[in-house]
Amino acid sequence: MRIAVPNKGRLHEPTVSLLERAGLHLVDGADRKLYADTVDPDVSILFARASDIPEYVADGAAELGITGYDQARESPVDLTELLDLGYGRCRIVLAAPEDGDITSVEDLEGGTVATEFPRITESYFADAGVDVSVTEVSGATELTPHVDMADAIVDITSTGTTLRMNRLAEVEELLSSSVRLFARDDVQDDPKVDQVATALDSVLAAEDKRYLMLNAPEDRLEDVREVLPGMGGPTVMDIAGTDQVAVHAVVGEETVFEAISDLKTVGASDILVTEIERLVE
Repeated sequence: MRIAVPNKGRLHEPTVSLLERAGLHLVDGADRKLYADTVDPDVSILFARASDIPEYVADGAAELGITGYDQARESPVDLTELLDLGYGRCRIVLAAPEDGDITSVEDLEGGTVATEFPRITESYFADAGVDVSVTEVSGATELTPHVDMADAIVDITSTGTTLRMNRLAEVEELLSSSVRLFARDDVQDDPKVDQVATALDSVLAAEDKRYLMLNAPEDRLEDVREVLPGMGGPTVMDIAGTDQVAVHAVVGEETVFEAISDLKTVGASDILVTEIERLVE
């Protein structure tokens, strides 16, 4: 089974890192950025442009693809989304000169919109019932309103800084995007596909969790439980020959600092906090 992943750009490194953390270590080919085997003999990696990945999967060059939701929406093919991987977040927005007269979608009736995302743009304006001429460009989209090529643009943004630098104001958001795991319909039920999706999901589930272990007097166990509800409640084990119990729990990273203080207050000792590499829920 092949997984198509971005070969460069801001999505490449976090995607390779996620695969590595999920146990799909690349064993060769990573430097060539074309093809690589993994430690799993049944899984290999195909490096491709993020925008080409949906068609690679649809055409059978790969069974799975990891790319942005925006790229999948812009592609003419239909894929099944298996998992939101949560990184590479961005938005596709409609923007116009900040000192101009365009403040709503309706203001563009009969106008021209420049974009690198013609399919998304045409679909959006069709749904809005607004007739516009869509001009496809391949870069420097934000300059087109200032050189009379377009009345507005549809472009990708993360923080909005580039829009502001080019004196453009956001009019409306077309879609919110992040990196997703996609599959063809005919392979989505394959056990290997499920195995890969589960492995990736287990890494994501563990990212903001910590494993906490401690000892506590048995008669203070209820107080400890109030501090550490955990995932379905903490695990409690007797410590032979003592009146102590060992308590293990998975907790949110943001609660650890306060939890340790509260646990010491109710008599906990030997508190240990560790990171979790993977968590299958």
